[in-house]
Amino acid sequence: MWEVRMSSHSLGKENSIAEDVQLIERLVERKSMRKAYSQVMRNKGAAGIDNMPVEALMPYLKEKWAEIREQLVTGEYMPKPVRKVEIPKPDGGMRQLGIPTVLDRLIQQAIYQILSPIFEPTFSESSYGFRPGRNAHGAILKAKQYQAEGRKWVVDMDVAKFFDEVNHDKLMSKIAKKVKDRRVVLLIRRYLQAGVMSRGVVKASNKGTPQGGPLSPLLSNIVLDDLDKELERRGHAFCRYADDCNVYVKSKRAGLRVLESIRNFVEKNLKLKINRMKSAVARPPQRKFLGYSFTWHKQPRIRVPKETVKRLRIHLKGIFRRGKGRNLQKFITEDLNPIYRGWINYFRLAEVKTFAEDTDKWIRRRLRLILWKQWKRPWTRRKRMIQAGLSEERAVTSAFNRRGSWWNSGASHMNDAFRKRFFDQLGLVSMLNELYKFRHVNFGNRLGT
Repeated sequence: MWEVRMSSHSLGKENSIAEDVQLIERLVERKSMRKAYSQVMRNKGAAGIDNMPVEALMPYLKEKWAEIREQLVTGEYMPKPVRKVEIPKPDGGMRQLGIPTVLDRLIQQAIYQILSPIFEPTFSESSYGFRPGRNAHGAILKAKQYQAEGRKWVVDMDVAKFFDEVNHDKLMSKIAKKVKDRRVVLLIRRYLQAGVMSRGVVKASNKGTPQGGPLSPLLSNIVLDDLDKELERRGHAFCRYADDCNVYVKSKRAGLRVLESIRNFVEKNLKLKINRMKSAVARPPQRKFLGYSFTWHKQPRIRVPKETVKRLRIHLKGIFRRGKGRNLQKFITEDLNPIYRGWINYFRLAEVKTFAEDTDKWIRRRLRLILWKQWKRPWTRRKRMIQAGLSEERAVTSAFNRRGSWWNSGASHMNDAFRKRFFDQLGLVSMLNELYKFRHVNFGNRLGT
């Protein structure tokens, strides 16, 4: 499967990939498709409109690949519409996702692999989203550097419904300037215009790049590269992650001027709109950037704002609902830790640790709540607290206090019976401990109780 005879052009690659008029042959090469297949399998993901799971992709390819490959090479392949999915945004509203079929995810991934080397070298150093070796942490650290250099005002720009509003003609024009294989250009346009299926009805796509496929992030960077180049031409200090862009300036007046001029550029040149309600000129501590914020110090410190902590707790409450009736250790290691560790890894840049200590304490209280509810009867609660080391008199008083479960989970008798070391022994990961390891700073006795 996936065998293809390589052309002399691809064997002797001294020419620039950008000048290659046989990119589609590179795309369908065995090595390229195997790499794309491995990535699709790692990403997993939901099925598209054909309901094919990722596990069924290989058997399907063994039967159909020769036909699919021929359609790709001859320019006859037609992508299927994406499946519309809505997920809630952290700040309210719904985000529209378009889930391609597994086969189309494979082909999109292969397209990404041949386009990335063409466009990546020309992208701005201030662009951090969806790029090899770059991430949100790099953007946050750069933002902190700009503030430390005296740029104490931020122009926080939000592109309104960016992924839904991308102009296809402008995007394809930029791609066609560098991609010489017209079959690849045609295939990308077909993906853009494949349509969206919702409740069995397919709606045509005449703009936008639906989030959900492997190709969409690269296309977004191609579109917004013009914005990056314009900001660089003007000499601005900025960080962009996808459609989140912050420009750091030294005064409010300068910020207001930048916001207005960039708004005009985006609307006129990119055919997009700046969300005036969400965009603002403010002090960095007053705004969020990629889930983080900063302190008011002259040398700012990175912090996690209350809104982000609230979102984390809402997310974790859904996880804790699974703990009812479960073995506590298995729940911690199989359900809670994988999710919590992901949040810890993302917020490890935080230099203000209060949020981590408070979150750890809140999680331990939620676990004590699970125990209290599992015991149900007062006599069982008395027995368990005695086993945990409380005196019989205190255990009886606590077990029969007729207070609510949440109150008891935070009361001194449960804290004394099930301290931090008890949960450490069960394998519970601690955000404060992990941040301590990451920063290599001694926080003394602030590890909580």
